[in-house]
Amino acid sequence: MSTDLRDGQKPRLPETEDQSRPIVQPRLGLLGWLRWIWRQLTSMRTALILLMLLALAAVPGSLIPQTRIDPSAVTGFVEDHPDLAPWVRRLDGFDVYGSPWFSAIYLLLFISLIGCVVPRTRLQFKALLAKPPKAPRRLERMPVHGTVTTTDSPEEVLAKARKALRRKYYRVHAHDGQTLSADRGLLQETGNLLFHLSLVGLLAAMAIGSFVSYSGQNVVIVGDKWANTLPQYDTFEGGRNVGADDLPPYSFTLKSFTAEFDSESTGDQFGAARDFEAKVDLVREPGAEPQEQTIRVNQPLDVDGARLFLVGNGYAPVITVRDGEGNEVWSAAVPFLSNDANYTSTGVVKMPDAKPEQLGLLGVFLPTAGTDPDTGAEVSVFPDDDNPKLQVYAFTGDLGLDDGVARSVYVLDEGKLEQVKNAEGEQFTQTIGVGESVELPGGNGTVTLDGVSRYVALDIRYDPTKVYALVFALMALFGVTASLFVRRRRVWFRVTPGADGTTVVGIGGLSRTEDTQLAEEVRRLLTAAVPTRVKESPETSTDTAATDPTPPSEGAATDRSTQPGEGV
Repeated sequence: MSTDLRDGQKPRLPETEDQSRPIVQPRLGLLGWLRWIWRQLTSMRTALILLMLLALAAVPGSLIPQTRIDPSAVTGFVEDHPDLAPWVRRLDGFDVYGSPWFSAIYLLLFISLIGCVVPRTRLQFKALLAKPPKAPRRLERMPVHGTVTTTDSPEEVLAKARKALRRKYYRVHAHDGQTLSADRGLLQETGNLLFHLSLVGLLAAMAIGSFVSYSGQNVVIVGDKWANTLPQYDTFEGGRNVGADDLPPYSFTLKSFTAEFDSESTGDQFGAARDFEAKVDLVREPGAEPQEQTIRVNQPLDVDGARLFLVGNGYAPVITVRDGEGNEVWSAAVPFLSNDANYTSTGVVKMPDAKPEQLGLLGVFLPTAGTDPDTGAEVSVFPDDDNPKLQVYAFTGDLGLDDGVARSVYVLDEGKLEQVKNAEGEQFTQTIGVGESVELPGGNGTVTLDGVSRYVALDIRYDPTKVYALVFALMALFGVTASLFVRRRRVWFRVTPGADGTTVVGIGGLSRTEDTQLAEEVRRLLTAAVPTRVKESPETSTDTAATDPTPPSEGAATDRSTQPGEGV
């Protein structure tokens, strides 16, 4: 074979039969593709992406009204956005948290976390049972190392080193008579795993809770009876496994409600609420004797696992309305919603059977009527009902109750209504007190304020998984704290006989992550093990980092087999 080459040329080897063949990648096959997909799904990167997608997928649920929470708001959204609503419905935008795409993200995140954490847990369990690795032959290759000479015997040095290490909560093991191996900080990886396992448990608790829990709100007027049945709720959100027969059959009668307001202070504290108390006669099951119970703010009533919270209160003026033909079309207490700290409240009364036209009333209730010194208008000056008055506004026309569309009882749709006007052609309004009546213009009837009652707003919640969710949340907090603040460290001692009966003591330290305190830790351990020294090697002191890039040998701590969770 000729080897004559021009300047700068490299020798060209003859092509063999194998080199001339094209490179063909092996076929993965079905099993290979499934294994690849599983590895991608169970990687931490995928879990983080799915967690971010889950947070983004939950955003529409807070921006778009949900059918299970507020059907009337969904109806209003459809009316206000006729072009957008069909697309929102096709994408399950009115039931985001029950949609297939949200459930798919939730399930994939659940699988990803389990597939990621279980192998790491198995490796960490093995690491907890394993002994600290043997000391490498050359401790000077450790990032932090040192060598000193002492007159103490090797046995004395190792005994002091063992005591110092255990005082720092190291696991200590002697593989031979000349070295000590120690490590600590396994709680870091344990905390990391605990965080992810707790996250899985938290997701599981939330998923189970979405099936078995329920919550609802209702308004109860003093003197009325309320039973735990679906028709009694103003709004109800139940899990997918909750039916009408699953609700405990308790009931109660609201006997009284008292509110205390500050009438002695001045400034912003005048009229401030001091206490709210509702007394009920609770019947835990049909046929049982009533039990008097008290509900206060932050003191809910517990019944069969459900909790009844007092979340609001207000006034319910007792109103009687007669139509233009003299027929009584309404006579009941009407809950009014308060608008300010002085309980200025608004309410609506709808009377579709009134003659000659359907009649709607908009009322403004003033618990303690007075005059605004700046504007001269009649306003409420105190939240208690010391001087109750009702301002009446009337409307006639189509109330929109016959079109089958759900509408709020607290809102009067004025789009299809006409204002009742006085003789001057202005909107009619008049203020009446308790026992007073007002005649509506145009022969539309009369309105009478018979009295004033009170009501309470209750929030009823049942969630048997909340305790488990709390436990998992606390475990996750403990786990992430441990993973962030605990440092994984390994330390080795080696003693060798020196000249003139002395002992040469070498120490090396290694941290799995960046650790600015490692050098100080090694220095303290060496000082505790060798308090009296004959000589210290200046070129290998404990504040000098190794620059040799060659990894340690013979069981050095950088061996991946001794680091569970690496690459997961």
